[in-house]
Amino acid sequence: MEEKYSQQSKHDFRNAVVELSNHLQTMFSSRYKKFDEFFKELLENAEKSLNDMFVRTYGRLYMQNSELFKDLFVELKRYYVGGNVNLEEMLNEFWARLLERMFRLVNPQYHFTDEYLECVSKYTEQLKPFGDVPRKLKLQVTRAFVAARTFAQGLAVARDVVSKVSAVNPTPQGTRALLKMMYCPYCRGLVSVKPCYNYCFNVMRGCLANQGDLDAEWNIFMDSMLLVAERLEGPFNIESVMDPIDVKISDAIMNMQENSMQVSQKVFQGCGQPKTLAQGRTARSVSESGFSARFRPYNPEERPTTAAGTSLDRLVTDVKEKLKQAKKFWSSLPGNICNDEKMSVGTVNENECWNGSAKSRYDFAVTGNGLANQVNNPEVEVDITKPDMVIRRQIMALRVMTNKLKNAYSGNDVDFIDISEESSGEESGSGCELQQCSPEFEFNATEVAGNSNKSDKNMNTSAATRSGLSQAALLLSILFLAMQRQWR
Repeated sequence: MEEKYSQQSKHDFRNAVVELSNHLQTMFSSRYKKFDEFFKELLENAEKSLNDMFVRTYGRLYMQNSELFKDLFVELKRYYVGGNVNLEEMLNEFWARLLERMFRLVNPQYHFTDEYLECVSKYTEQLKPFGDVPRKLKLQVTRAFVAARTFAQGLAVARDVVSKVSAVNPTPQGTRALLKMMYCPYCRGLVSVKPCYNYCFNVMRGCLANQGDLDAEWNIFMDSMLLVAERLEGPFNIESVMDPIDVKISDAIMNMQENSMQVSQKVFQGCGQPKTLAQGRTARSVSESGFSARFRPYNPEERPTTAAGTSLDRLVTDVKEKLKQAKKFWSSLPGNICNDEKMSVGTVNENECWNGSAKSRYDFAVTGNGLANQVNNPEVEVDITKPDMVIRRQIMALRVMTNKLKNAYSGNDVDFIDISEESSGEESGSGCELQQCSPEFEFNATEVAGNSNKSDKNMNTSAATRSGLSQAALLLSILFLAMQRQWR
């Protein structure tokens, strides 16, 4: 009979924890799905909008070069889903390739070798053929995508942590305490008498001691999620970046076309004078390209500004409220379980409740939250020298994700050791804050030799930077392994 009630008490306890945790897990799961669906549909809409606009504006000229723009969105999508994409390098490559295509079109009378075009693309940033659009768009896209991807990852991590931590199994000592609290009154004939509230509180604090240790890191994590949510509403709003991206790229193309003569002259000075095509071939080149002296300006029509039937502002407003409610969940869990009328008498009738030995007032003080505070728990014997390793791993997962969120808040995206087995790949920076930006483009007759020297210097600088990052990554690895050994 005792074994039957022992199993029943464990079942009732687990159900109480799961019932409260499931609500939280479902919330994070549903918000993750909404954000994920929104971000992916936003990218699909932006790509379709750009394609429709460019087909109408540039016609065959665009269709002949459409793979360049398709590749841009493929890489953006790959980054969002966790691919190994360096956003800055990818965007730099996009503008360099676009310059090569545009340079051919605005100079159809010349023949350009691949080596010549490679020379042109090396100086995309210094030439600024597209005006200031690439610099601004790179900063906006990098920050917005870093924030969006990291926030979505944060929601997924929160969901997974709740799922793993709520799968609780009481220790043998905890099981005895639960049996005594929930079913011993039956042995005394006190079938209708429920446990005292503070008595229940002490039992739950003992049984959920390890979950209580999660609370501090969980609250820091929730605060970091709220900070990134504010970024999503403001300067890092991915919707405000992606919705007009077609117009911004079109403006850049227009700028290149308007300044094509100056750009071409500087390129010829730096990369040498290209060979002129035969007169008949030149005429065919102009005809084949469809280039008509000027690109037609585009007046964007009104188009949907939302994805997945909602807007980013509405999603963020909703999730911010849920994140605030989720704070202190683990420290509040014992009290929330005992607030259930099936588990205790509540805070009333303190003299008419089961105190563990009789129908009377419960006189012991309530112990603090967390494992260390259970050393003086009067109801549950807890070995404070043996922390639950599942929960310790979740604490580390929260710390890793919190660091990612803090970097995303600052617009930075960096590598972290991810113990959740869900690697997010290599990350990218956010601009020129940590290194000197490229100087203005300078041309001279000995361009090749000059650039060789510059390249050597840049390679040395890059190698030093990589060496510093490698040392930092090694230090993090050693620290992580040391912490694991300490917990064991």
